[in-house]
Amino acid sequence: MTLPDATAIRLYDTTLRDGLGMEGLSLSLQDKLLLLEKIDELGVHYIEGGYPGSNPKDAEFFERAAEVELKHAQLVAFGSTRRAGGDAASDEALRAVLDAQTEVITLVGKSSQRQVVDVLQTTEEENLSMIADSVEYLRAQGREVVFDAEHFFDGFREDPAYSLSTLRAAARAGASTVTLCDTNGGATPDEVRAGVEAAREAVDCAIGIHCHNDTDMAVANTLIGVQAGASQVQACVNGWGERTGNASMMSVIPNLKLKLGLDVVTDEQLERLTETALFATELANLNLDPQQPYVGSGAFAHKAGLHVAAITKSPGSYTHVDPSAVGNSERVLVSELSGRRNVVEKLREQGVEIELSDAAATRALEQVKAQEASGYQFESAEASFELLVRRLEDGYVQPFDLEDFLIVQRRRHVANGSDRVEMQAEATVKLRIGDHQAHVVADGNGPVSALDAAVRKALSEVYPEIAAVHLVDYKVRIIDSGAGADAAVRVLIESSDRFHLWRTVGASTDVVEASWLALQDAYEYWLLHWGQTAESTS
Repeated sequence: MTLPDATAIRLYDTTLRDGLGMEGLSLSLQDKLLLLEKIDELGVHYIEGGYPGSNPKDAEFFERAAEVELKHAQLVAFGSTRRAGGDAASDEALRAVLDAQTEVITLVGKSSQRQVVDVLQTTEEENLSMIADSVEYLRAQGREVVFDAEHFFDGFREDPAYSLSTLRAAARAGASTVTLCDTNGGATPDEVRAGVEAAREAVDCAIGIHCHNDTDMAVANTLIGVQAGASQVQACVNGWGERTGNASMMSVIPNLKLKLGLDVVTDEQLERLTETALFATELANLNLDPQQPYVGSGAFAHKAGLHVAAITKSPGSYTHVDPSAVGNSERVLVSELSGRRNVVEKLREQGVEIELSDAAATRALEQVKAQEASGYQFESAEASFELLVRRLEDGYVQPFDLEDFLIVQRRRHVANGSDRVEMQAEATVKLRIGDHQAHVVADGNGPVSALDAAVRKALSEVYPEIAAVHLVDYKVRIIDSGAGADAAVRVLIESSDRFHLWRTVGASTDVVEASWLALQDAYEYWLLHWGQTAESTS
């Protein structure tokens, strides 16, 4: 196997076009411009901005993107070959990509004989003319042209001679790169290798590889393509894309650099990988898959006690690369699978200065296992985990105690003559805060909202600065779906005071009680860490 020179590899990001084909994903024009700059910081060579001939937003994107100063990448407009029986110079789709004013244009055309006949409903000869005419016309306008050979691997499987003839047509017309597309995502690694090697024999221009992930092999097929001689690598941030997505740029880049030894980006750019993955998901209002390789929060997380014991003696014993190389970090999880070492290391990881004896660590571990048996999960609730350990310490006094609460909820018609109804809740809370007892009432748009408002109101009598604390996120999970309406639930709450962010958990067969347990931890954690400061400055 002879790998191409690292300087010959060109990373081609197609997130802003192909990636946006993913179900449930939508980015505004401003979102696309922000992500354009973020992807550029990774050091990729080409960024495909969209299909200006398909919609007004993509056309406007290229107008706005012209004002963005890219440091590394060239912006690419995407289009298709001329229509069957038409003329390249008067083709509206080709005019649209020219109007985008990019120096590089990517054209997609059919490389499958069956697709030409069944989908384009034209002849094989006309399809070759469509490819050649379109590429030649754009080259005459001074543009670099990349030809995306759609359905190449399917076509190569059925009629390799015709698929290769489409590549020759593009190359002879002046395409700088012909990109082999596994459009349906069904190619195997052996097929990819054979296709790339055949393409190298057929044309003198550069070869690209573009893989979809329908068989969960997109990244592997991309690497095989590079090993076989492809030098342009197309992928999407976080593996976004139609159906099951494309090859993930978050895996392709580190695999090329750390596994194949191809320095396609600098070390500093590689360290931006996790940050970029999170930035993209935040823009899209999505959650990053915790198990996503390299960049997920669980990519370097350890739960088994045996693993934790090993990494405390020899960091990296259970990681294939240094997590910091991709901007991530190693984490210790605590659960029913943990050992005592998990408890100690998790506290250290969180910066909690508690010296635990073996006996104390054992008690904490037993408590974790007992709580998880009843539905708790502490992997994403570090604040609740710290409180669990602290409450086992001799002399620890909880800063407040809920003595009683009552929630009344009513459903009523809105008093404006319409048929609309609304839900209202009222919570009455008795709370003891040291020697102070608070008895308050508060309203909310639901039972949890009302309870939260009442507890906050009561605590503010002693800690007025607690008004800064607010819920950022509230999630409810059914623990045993088979139990139906009697199932226990787990509530995970994320809280913030504008300066800090922490997560807490509660579990019960009653969703209000589970919510209260998570809320109690959220406020107790704030009081433990920042309440005294707030009290002294109030």
